[in-house]
Amino acid sequence: MAKLLITTQVYENYGAHDWDGTGECPQYWKAKGGCEYVVKNFNGDTSATGPAMMSVWNQVECASEYYRETIIDSCVVEDDYLTEFEKDQLEYEGYIHYPAKELLV
Repeated sequence: MAKLLITTQVYENYGAHDWDGTGECPQYWKAKGGCEYVVKNFNGDTSATGPAMMSVWNQVECASEYYRETIIDSCVVEDDYLTEFEKDQLEYEGYIHYPAKELLV
């Protein structure tokens, strides 16, 4: 088996901090890191219009005047694949306390 690895980018709208909610919200988006998600036991279509990716989009992507998260990459990896963050936890702590978030398709 394999798993689908999804990487996202998070943005924060700094222009919205002083916005009073009336009129058009000022736009000053700044990249603020991202997240990694996995879909275990994956053997489906990774195309952007495939059913698995459509389901993932609904679970991951969000947008408001203040915050948005978008998918920037996806790939199929081996079932025993660990993200860099998971590897770091194993190296420094001896166990994975915060695994990649698991999505259901």
